[in-house]
Amino acid sequence: MQGIWSGTISFSLVAIPVQLVKAVEPGRVSFRLLHGEDFSPLARRMFCPKEEAMVPPEEIVRGYEIGPEQYIPVTAEELESVSPERSRTIEIVDFIDLAEVDPIYFDHPYYLVPLKGGEKSYRLLAEVMRRTNKAGLAKFVLAEREYLVAVRSTEGALALTTLHYREEILPAGEIAPRDGTLEADVKSRMKKSIGKMMADFNPGDYGDERRERIVDLLKRKARERPPVEAPSVEEDVEEGPVDLVAALEEIMRTVKKGT
Repeated sequence: MQGIWSGTISFSLVAIPVQLVKAVEPGRVSFRLLHGEDFSPLARRMFCPKEEAMVPPEEIVRGYEIGPEQYIPVTAEELESVSPERSRTIEIVDFIDLAEVDPIYFDHPYYLVPLKGGEKSYRLLAEVMRRTNKAGLAKFVLAEREYLVAVRSTEGALALTTLHYREEILPAGEIAPRDGTLEADVKSRMKKSIGKMMADFNPGDYGDERRERIVDLLKRKARERPPVEAPSVEEDVEEGPVDLVAALEEIMRTVKKGT
């Protein structure tokens, strides 16, 4: 598994060298957008509708929208001045009962892999957290963003899950109906219905049927006819359209990271 980050988990006087790796592989089937005439892959470009012209990378800036057609421009230097330094340590500040955390706070899971010299401490921490059913809370900076994370034990390994901050959670109080009373017999029937449907959770019982059908469709089409080929594009050294597209795509990736 390719490492995303390496550093240490620490609490009290304990420091365990670890590497962060992804814990899930999204099963989403992705498609490239092609030109229906010649099957050339389409490229996204930064276009100014007012001037009806492409915008070069050096003229692209970030802007925070505060109203219709109103923005506060922010430079890359200004963003860098308020960005936290990259973490070298996942410092646990509290141990909590993970069962007390509403699942709505869970964001994205990762695994923590022990590095050389930290195997024994890693195994001990995972075992103690498993027996006590506790999770460690920490702040952690990754890709210029500070995350609240929970470190827990799972199957003898340590997993790290990013958590949403409280201000990111939309209130559910306005959704729940408050008027009317629930009759006892209605509650009893619903309770019995739920009881009859109780089951142990087995993830293997719930497959992504749409993805399976898409994969079957692609396999069938591949057997029926060979794949189409995009025409080769000759790079124009003077105009440099390919280089421009690559530069613009890099700018888009930078903008997405910054937001």
